[in-house]
Amino acid sequence: MFFIASKIFWFLASPLHLSLFVAAFGLWLLARGRGGAGLVASGLGLLAVMTFLPLGAALLRPLEASFPALRLEEAAPDGIIVLGGGVDERITQARGQIQLNEAAERMTAGAALARAFPKAKLVFSGGSGALLRSGAPEADVARQLWRELGVPDERMMFEDRSRNTFENAVFTQELAHPGAGERWLLVTSAWHMPRAMAAFRAQGMDPVAFPVDFRTYGTADDWRPPGDGALALRNAETAVREWIGLIAYWLAGKTQAILPAP
Repeated sequence: MFFIASKIFWFLASPLHLSLFVAAFGLWLLARGRGGAGLVASGLGLLAVMTFLPLGAALLRPLEASFPALRLEEAAPDGIIVLGGGVDERITQARGQIQLNEAAERMTAGAALARAFPKAKLVFSGGSGALLRSGAPEADVARQLWRELGVPDERMMFEDRSRNTFENAVFTQELAHPGAGERWLLVTSAWHMPRAMAAFRAQGMDPVAFPVDFRTYGTADDWRPPGDGALALRNAETAVREWIGLIAYWLAGKTQAILPAP
């Protein structure tokens, strides 16, 4: 129920959708001679702020700064957990060729870590995050990709039931059973790492964060007007969704902190 409610809520609360809904409602009121100019201006104004101002960067930076990036030589794990979200399973199935998305670093980092630490187990966690599931789960694409990159089958484990971050943590704990004193790495996008770490800690695991897929510079460049409006809008959407997810998980008792620290 939580999963379905979250999908429906986000469809309505997405800043892009919300701005368009508000502007469209304002236009409908204007057409009926009942005012609405303020709503049109508000909707278009929100869209303009997300497109032409560094709102996304401002919201993403505190998320990406929560857990510092690690170098390979600092890792030395017993196991590696890679969260889904880096592949497009539907286009992969339709085209018959592996397709990665803007979070592809999750997949490539997992393979690089497996190569750097040949004794470490490699676990992928990801089913399908679609409300109406179609096609193979992400785990099937991950298996195919890592095989093509030379990772031996005996080193890999796949969890293909999870639909969100909370289920990633629950089902991975059931699959991997990390032993006491073992060091496990958690690989996911830097902006997603706080919620992922909070969810895994709530399940009794305490992996070491290995963030990838950074969307901000971490410098003064983040405060410059975006040169790519579409990218700025996408970053704003990503940031707002992640902050809502952090608060929702905490309110639902799925995590113990809104913004966990290392």
